[in-house]
Amino acid sequence: MADLSKYRNIGIFAHVDAGKTTTTERILKLTGKIHKTGEVHDGESTTDFMEQEAERGITIQSAATTCFWKDHRLNIIDTPGHVDFTVEVYRSLKVLDGGVGVFCGSGGVEPQSETNWRYANESEVARIIFVNKLDRMGADFYRVVKQVKDVLGANPLVMTLPIGIEDDFKGVVDLLEQKAYIWDDTGLPENYEVVDIPDDLKDKAAEYREMLIETAVEQDDELMEKYLEGEEPSIVDIKRCIRKGTRDLAFFPTFCGSAFKNKGVQNVLDAVVDYLPSPTEVDPQPLTDEEGNETGEVATVSVDEPLRALAFKIMDDRFGALTFIRIYSGKLNKGTTVLNSFTGKTERIGRMVEMHANERTELESAQAGDILAVVGMKNVQTGHTLCDVNHPCTLEPMVFPEPVISIAVAPRDKGASEKLGVALGKMIAEDPSFQVETDQDSGETILKGMGELHLDIKVDILKRTHGVELDVGKPQVAYRETITQRVEDSYTHKKQSGGSGQFGKIDYIIEPGEQSSGFEFESKVVGGNVPKEFWPAIEKGFKGMMSEGVLAGYPVLDVKVTLMDGAYHAVDSSAVAFEIAAKGAFRQSIPKAGAQLLEPIMKVDVFTPEDHVGDVIGDLNRRRGMISGQEAGATGVRIKGEVPLSEMFGYIGHLRTMTSGRGQFSMEFAKYSPCPANVAEQVIAEAKERNEKK
Repeated sequence: MADLSKYRNIGIFAHVDAGKTTTTERILKLTGKIHKTGEVHDGESTTDFMEQEAERGITIQSAATTCFWKDHRLNIIDTPGHVDFTVEVYRSLKVLDGGVGVFCGSGGVEPQSETNWRYANESEVARIIFVNKLDRMGADFYRVVKQVKDVLGANPLVMTLPIGIEDDFKGVVDLLEQKAYIWDDTGLPENYEVVDIPDDLKDKAAEYREMLIETAVEQDDELMEKYLEGEEPSIVDIKRCIRKGTRDLAFFPTFCGSAFKNKGVQNVLDAVVDYLPSPTEVDPQPLTDEEGNETGEVATVSVDEPLRALAFKIMDDRFGALTFIRIYSGKLNKGTTVLNSFTGKTERIGRMVEMHANERTELESAQAGDILAVVGMKNVQTGHTLCDVNHPCTLEPMVFPEPVISIAVAPRDKGASEKLGVALGKMIAEDPSFQVETDQDSGETILKGMGELHLDIKVDILKRTHGVELDVGKPQVAYRETITQRVEDSYTHKKQSGGSGQFGKIDYIIEPGEQSSGFEFESKVVGGNVPKEFWPAIEKGFKGMMSEGVLAGYPVLDVKVTLMDGAYHAVDSSAVAFEIAAKGAFRQSIPKAGAQLLEPIMKVDVFTPEDHVGDVIGDLNRRRGMISGQEAGATGVRIKGEVPLSEMFGYIGHLRTMTSGRGQFSMEFAKYSPCPANVAEQVIAEAKERNEKK
């Protein structure tokens, strides 16, 4: 059996362009996993293997890989940095035990670093910090350390100091060992020498080393007392304290270097082994009941417990669906039958593979602490728990943010529409933040996602990967209509055409119903002027007309119809005659009842740094928004309010511009409210234009 204390499940996360993928490439090269380093700017990095990733130089989906360093097994996930793909970061953090936060030496703590840091805090993941790109113009290690304190509210524990900066950056000082690592100009990571600390850095190194030891010994009262009495603890003791403090999130060991120039990456790898927790040292995942409430039990990480595993990602490739799973306890063997506690169905484990980006190694068995992929699982989705058939359980599920933007798409030909259905099915399974629905009113396929780049890439994947040519339209707002006045009216349907005719007379009241009541019908006819058997036909006639209003053809909401009286003919009256009478009555009376256009109002929650609160509120007011409250947090302010959906298109781009990319928002449907007259006029005019084209 593998020794779990030698496992490290880590993620590498950061703001877009801080150098996560390059850092991952260097780690793979150093650990002997790859022999030629691929560069992101050449579109050749190992973990960015999608066409779209190579072209745009960004990471879109998290990639998993395994390598070894100093007898320890590292399962590494390289996550995306762009805000539209945060769901990938979120679900990766959910199954990791530790993380490496990469910050750009010149860019510092950027917006997406904040979001990812917030996710990591929520998931309580221990982290070390790597300040990268110190060879770049404008790089400043000490400024980034200060930003980590001020912006993230975190406590960085400085472990290395840079020697030189920008073009002169040539190595790092290891404060613990009191040695300097200097690399030569060949760019090879192994070409370094260990020398004494340069004279000009001795004072600074001594100052930072003292801070390091003072912070570390706070984790052990006995050591702290000895230190205060003037006895310096051994390096072994200091490392033990740093490991404890890192695991308890008391501080974050902070390293520096340049991944691109292969400087300082070894120190990060050593830190992963020395300070980040093994699977057994992390608080076990809580188990929940079917409603998602915690049961008080936990999934203890142990090979001897029953099998408990979480599916955290689905990926479709040329060999079929790959389900990435993290095993929390027990063992998993090829050919075993497991239970999916979400669906209640069992699945047989066919092929199991260890992933190296998009290459794979076949496995016969896996155990607690492993991250692997299973090929060809049918009904497993992201967030499902796989467990022992005799010991059903549910691990704490993942909660995904709601999509905030939607576009309408239509396939260009009939062949494409069949392919579209299959492709969308696969894409929804892969990405829980991507949703698809068919608009009942227009029949269009609506794609919903986390941002404009997110949907842009989805359309690109549909075209290239699945060969579906699409016409992409503008999103449409689903308006509704209603009435505002009570009308008493009468309508007679009379038709004579040889033989038996048609006759039906109704006296009725049409009035606004209760909000969200839809359609109500009541009959107050007494004395049999309209026989009871015709009442359902009258109700059907009125109800059938609710699907198309008189103003712009949108469905009608909240109308109450009361049948008061009428008349019938013994021979000529029938259910059909009364149904036709009701339809005519609706057409006749709705225009008299003060027809009104309603628009969807969204509940909006905007997160912004404090400096931009005034701008964001002013902008929401211009969008006809009503602000309902604001809450201040550690890293910014949440503004809550209600805004018409029609005013929210393109908002995410606008918000990011306004807040230097640091703002975020989510929205969900709240209610329908009356449109202002100027908006209603425009919508009605557009509807008329559409109808004329038809």
